[in-house]
Amino acid sequence: MASAPYILLVDDEPQNLFLMGELLDMEGYRIQTAESGAAALDLAQAEAPALILLDVMMPDMDGFEVCDRLRQDPRLQTVPIIFLTALDDEQSRLRGVEALGDDYLTKPIQTELVLKKIQAVLRLQALRTAASQATLATQTQLLQQTRDRYERQMSAVQKISETLSEKFHLFVPRQFLSRIAPRGVESIQVGNATESEMTVLFCDIRDFTQIVEFQQAQETFTWLNALFEEINTAITLHHGFIDKYLGDAVMAVFDHDNTHILDGMRAAIAICDRLRAFNQNRDRSSLPEPLRMGIGLHTGRGVIGTVGANQRMDTTVVGDVVNTASRLEEMTKTYGCQVIASEEMVQGLPEGHNFRLRWLDEVAPRGKQTQLRIYEVLGQDVPAP
Repeated sequence: MASAPYILLVDDEPQNLFLMGELLDMEGYRIQTAESGAAALDLAQAEAPALILLDVMMPDMDGFEVCDRLRQDPRLQTVPIIFLTALDDEQSRLRGVEALGDDYLTKPIQTELVLKKIQAVLRLQALRTAASQATLATQTQLLQQTRDRYERQMSAVQKISETLSEKFHLFVPRQFLSRIAPRGVESIQVGNATESEMTVLFCDIRDFTQIVEFQQAQETFTWLNALFEEINTAITLHHGFIDKYLGDAVMAVFDHDNTHILDGMRAAIAICDRLRAFNQNRDRSSLPEPLRMGIGLHTGRGVIGTVGANQRMDTTVVGDVVNTASRLEEMTKTYGCQVIASEEMVQGLPEGHNFRLRWLDEVAPRGKQTQLRIYEVLGQDVPAP
C-alpha cells in the first residue's frame, strides 16, 4: 500500500497551521508544520516533502526567500511549492513566479480550490516523476546497450588485432621485431637497426630451373612449400629464423649469444637430414629425381634492421657475413659438396665438438679479395650411449 503524501505546512500563525493541518489530515495526507522559514528548511532537509504550502509574510525569512533557498538545493529544488498568502498585489504574484513557485493562492483560502490544487500538483508531480523514471530507465538501457556494443566491438577489435599480430609474425619473425620494434609494431620505421654477432645460412636447390621447366606452376608451388616447411622446422628447432625466401633459396639467421655457430651448424645438418626424408617421398610431389641442395655458413657481425622508404620498407640483414655465406653456398657446386662452412665457423666451435669436417681449400670467393679457408661439413657424430 502506497504511503500518504507528505505535505509541509509553513506559516507563522499557529491558528492557520492548525486549521490547514486538520483539513489535510482529513483528506489522508501526512502533515508536518513549521512556524518559520528556518524551521521549514530544516524539516525539508530532514525529509523531502511531496508538497510545501508556504506562507509569504513571515519574520526573519519570508516565503520568497525560503522558496529561493529550496530551489538552490539539488535535492529539494523540484519539490512543488504553493504560496498561500494574504498578498494579492501584482508585484507579489510576479515575485512568486520569479521564485519558481508552482502556484499562488490568496487568503482567505477556498477549501475546495486548495484541495483541488493540491491534488493537481501532486498528480502532475507523480506524472513527471514517472516520466523521468521511464526516461532514466530508457537511458540506462540504452547506455547498457551501448556499453555492451562497445565491449563486443572492442572484443572483436582485440581478436582482429591478435589475429593480425599472429599473421604479421608470419611475415616478420619475432626475432626481427624485438630488434626493429622494441616498443611495439607502431614504432617500426625506416632505419631501425641493431648490430650483433650472428651466423648466416644460405641454402639453394640445385637445377631448380630445369626441374620446374616441365611442371605446372601450382605443382611446383605445392612441393616447394612442403620443402620450405621442412627447412623452416630444422632452422627454428635450432633457434634460428628465416630472413627471406628467395625463389628456390632460403636465407636464415642465428643470433643467440654464444651458441649461434653451433645452432647454424646443427641446423645445416638437420636440413640435409630432412631433405633425404623428403626425397624418399618425392613421388607425392611428381619429382622424378631426388632434389639436391647446397648450403653455405659463415659467422661475423651483421646489422638487422629495416630498409626502404617510408611508404614501402622491408626487413633485412646487412653485412659481409651475409655476402660471404651466399658465396660459400655457390661454391658447393664447384666443390661438389652439400655444406660448406668458413674457417671462422670452424674456429668458433667448442673444443671437443663432434662435427665431421674436411678441409677443402683456401680461396677468394667471387667478388671478394680476401682469401678464405673453407671446410666441408660432412655431418655430426652421435654420442655413444
